Amino acid sequence: MTAHDTRDPDAVSARAALATGLPVMQVAVVAARGSVPRGVGTRMLVSAHAVRGTIGGGHLEWQVLQRARELLARDGTPATEWPLDWPVALGPSLGQCCGGALTLRFSPLDAATVAAWTDPPVRMRLQLHGAGHVGRAIVRLLADLPCQVLWVDERDKEFPSEPSPPHIERLVSEAPEAEVGLGRPGDAYLVLTHRHDLDLRIVEAILRRGDFGFCGLIGSATKRARFEHRLRERGIPAATLSRLTSPIGLPGLTGKEPAVIALSVVAQLLQRTSG
Repeated sequence: MTAHDTRDPDAVSARAALATGLPVMQVAVVAARGSVPRGVGTRMLVSAHAVRGTIGGGHLEWQVLQRARELLARDGTPATEWPLDWPVALGPSLGQCCGGALTLRFSPLDAATVAAWTDPPVRMRLQLHGAGHVGRAIVRLLADLPCQVLWVDERDKEFPSEPSPPHIERLVSEAPEAEVGLGRPGDAYLVLTHRHDLDLRIVEAILRRGDFGFCGLIGSATKRARFEHRLRERGIPAATLSRLTSPIGLPGLTGKEPAVIALSVVAQLLQRTSG
């Protein structure tokens, strides 16, 4: 996978908000103790009529929105007053059952604030083969997750007309199986192209690498059996074949709609790549 742009999707939204020229307040969790809804580094952007992100929802977030909009309504607040820190004990102050405590920092969003943001830890690195209905549904779910995705297809016209977020890179390739070599050890791979012969070539390339963290192939148990037979004939060891995940998706989630498949597969990826 190439070293492409991995900016935090929220940072992209923040830059877009700055471009409008409208005032925006950043609310960040800067300290946390005990059981809290979100951890240190969580950010939320609040304008007069919109919100991006969440610090955990519930009564806490309602209070934060009110406070942020009150601060936005102030005209001419001296720069020396920023940032404003608000310590919150969730149980005594808000009656929330979490019981922990955190400190929220309020500050006007500006270019310097956005430039100082650091990317959240990457949850996964994924090479996704296939820009059909399921592939597009998966990408929609990954748009707001801190991950790196290389999205590969032979067909340029299959990619959606709207641009992908910066952390999702598109690659049109006449030989998608060759792009497997761009991956790094431990990367996840999903194979869901429009042709079984192409699926087979890509899966073979992944298995021959051997250093993948996850290799998922869309299809039925019958398709897996046929692939295993062919791959054994091509010299892929049984131990390596056993690491192929097919069918893909969490057990127990049924439905063939692209959105259902995508939800199941992304949940499986997060489960496999966590920790």
